[in-house]
Amino acid sequence: MSEGIPGAVKAASLPVLVLAYLGDAVYELRIRRHLLEQGICKVNELHRAAVDLVRAKRQARLCHQIESLLEPADADILRRGRNAKSGHQPPHVAVQDYRLATGLEALIGYLYLSEQEEKLDQIFAILLESG
Repeated sequence: MSEGIPGAVKAASLPVLVLAYLGDAVYELRIRRHLLEQGICKVNELHRAAVDLVRAKRQARLCHQIESLLEPADADILRRGRNAKSGHQPPHVAVQDYRLATGLEALIGYLYLSEQEEKLDQIFAILLESG
């Protein structure tokens, strides 16, 4: 990141769907690392477990669970992501769940770029506790 510009300010100025794009990758990587740390070493088992943890419905539920952790800037990113029109709606996913999941992914991308690792750790701890 360029000197003199705080990471959070720079991250907040990016298009929200770009934040969601990055957040999706960060989310997936954290989930995969967690599963490996749990000792799952068969690819089919890893895939099934990862799919369960990255489903839009589960991400939407997580949004409601983390609301109290969010600063106003964080909540704004989540809201902007939720309201963004991506032009893509996967089949078999409720629109509301998909939008909340996009909001969560935008928040994850924002937190990652603004180097808020502690908050990311808190969010993933809640996700992984909530089975």
